[in-house]
Amino acid sequence: MKKLILLITILCSISFYAQSEIKITSKKCIPKKGFYLRLKNVFDDSRCPENVQCIWAGEVSTTIEVYNNNKLVEEKNLTFNATNSLENIKWFENYFPKKIKGIGVFPYPKEGLLVKDKKKYIKIVFKN
Repeated sequence: MKKLILLITILCSISFYAQSEIKITSKKCIPKKGFYLRLKNVFDDSRCPENVQCIWAGEVSTTIEVYNNNKLVEEKNLTFNATNSLENIKWFENYFPKKIKGIGVFPYPKEGLLVKDKKKYIKIVFKN
């Protein structure tokens, strides 16, 4: 019994300290109640591919649709680069109750590899 209690305590501690995250995809299923964000598209991806030397880090632009109670309420173009991450975090925090630690568009480009739009997503990592 003591081992079981110790195991439960350890598991609860791990899950408490684990960062929670979500992915915003192009998936079209929309819940009937509450807010839902959908990645409409990713465009103008000029990020420097992995293992390539570039003059600047680049940026990527996206269009995000915001639904509330199954109705489109906003369509927002966001550009992700080194200078506007705080502005993007503030916009996303309008729709999430937790504080955001970071946001990224994935997968990151690789030289010579083309990724289909349906495989692209935005990952949001929340603070504990």
